[in-house]
Amino acid sequence: MATRRTLLVTGATSAFTLSGVRFAQSADAGAGGSGGDGVQTRVVGGTLPPGSPDYVYLPVEVPPGVREIHVSYAYERVPVPSGTQGNALDIGIFDERGTALGGRGFRGWSGGARTEFFIRADAATPGYIPGPVHPGTWHIALGPYTVAPQGLPYEVTITLRFGAPAPAPRPVYPPERAAGRGRSWYRGDCHLHTVFSDGKRTPEEVAAGARAAGLDFINTSEHNTHAAHGAWEGLWGDDLLILTGEEVTTRNGHALALGTDPGVFVDWRYRARDNRFGHIARGIRRAGGLVVPAHPHAACIGCGWKFGFGEADAVEVWNGPYTPDDEVALAAWDSTLAAAARSRRAWLPAMGSSDAHREPQAIGVPQTVVLADELSRGAILAGIRAGRSYVAESCGVSLAFSAAGGRGRHAGIGERLRVADDTPVTVRLDVTGAPGCTAAFVTDQGTLHTEALPASGTGTVEWTATPQYATYVRAEVRHAPVTPGVPGLPGPLAAMTNPVFLGGR
Repeated sequence: MATRRTLLVTGATSAFTLSGVRFAQSADAGAGGSGGDGVQTRVVGGTLPPGSPDYVYLPVEVPPGVREIHVSYAYERVPVPSGTQGNALDIGIFDERGTALGGRGFRGWSGGARTEFFIRADAATPGYIPGPVHPGTWHIALGPYTVAPQGLPYEVTITLRFGAPAPAPRPVYPPERAAGRGRSWYRGDCHLHTVFSDGKRTPEEVAAGARAAGLDFINTSEHNTHAAHGAWEGLWGDDLLILTGEEVTTRNGHALALGTDPGVFVDWRYRARDNRFGHIARGIRRAGGLVVPAHPHAACIGCGWKFGFGEADAVEVWNGPYTPDDEVALAAWDSTLAAAARSRRAWLPAMGSSDAHREPQAIGVPQTVVLADELSRGAILAGIRAGRSYVAESCGVSLAFSAAGGRGRHAGIGERLRVADDTPVTVRLDVTGAPGCTAAFVTDQGTLHTEALPASGTGTVEWTATPQYATYVRAEVRHAPVTPGVPGLPGPLAAMTNPVFLGGR
């Protein structure tokens, strides 16, 4: 049992490195198959104390001639008092190229979703990167997510299989463009999980669900791995654009790396105190992607967003079925609009995604509807970055929102209507598919106009103001309050828009 530890300070945060695990050379592997094939197994373990570093590395000396590495692990879920966090241990692996932050050694991560995985040249467990098992020092990464007061006893089993590797297939990535409808409003879900992280759906099931939900595009967003980027062959089409990305799942919040180049890995091994997120965010943008903090006010451990929004390109204010967490995120985002309007600085667009993992979680609830010149990666990301978008609970809900004033000037979602401060401006919202809902116009002062929609759910709402009275206007469509009769408690959203800014010649 390997229990001796030394402290290694990495580029991002402190981490333990355990005593290494060694194997015999392949010639000494023993019988286990024809042609000199063999199998060797080592079992190591120990106990991680409370307050352990975020990542603990177990070095494994891999000799030449290995065709497959297989790892399994287990840990004790000891009883804890009510209100105390128990044990939870994540796992992943880095190859002989090392564990440096953002380096090339990453070979996979499954968090706490799996108890075992394998890697070989021609295949790997979902979440892990297939490829040759080269000799050198590999590192199994253990992530003590939470540790009970008694400590976290664990055991890791490493098995090496020797022999000639199979040929490594070349990954096939989704194309960057689909047929689309030219300049149009395109519906997408940018936060989805499959069996390549902690989801239960296969890529085939997600693609089918996306089409059933009326989506035009999706973004792959597995936790801390890009392994799914090559898993969509045959699933895209003229009607469905598939973007590649990652959900960067840190201990201080989650962010979507949205629409990055296929095959790009985004590291997650840092906290806000490490002052590394800016470097990571710039790397995401160099890879062609957007940085989108996800569910920033979620209550789960490690989910609350602590990095600030200075490096964000958009923010996910609506995550899955509408909850109080989303209401808090919406209010916090609205405050950033007021600050941006005062300073004339760039503003942060809002998005919504399903974060669907498994049944009964629905793909496309909600979905971001983007005005784009074409159905392509570049056009969709440009529309999201510019805020030319709204969020709807399903493909059954559609909005059109604009402002007009002055000498025939008009502006749409995400744009600015440049007229004098005293110019009358009329904002107009057209809604379809929202029966029993109420429409509202929200400004930097708050909600200034509310109107019930017709029973059919299809109607038009107009309101007149001036830029002096409202610096920006955005629209909300809400269901009736879940708890009627409670003053000030709004109903869940059916749809919402990004703002139209007023004034500012």
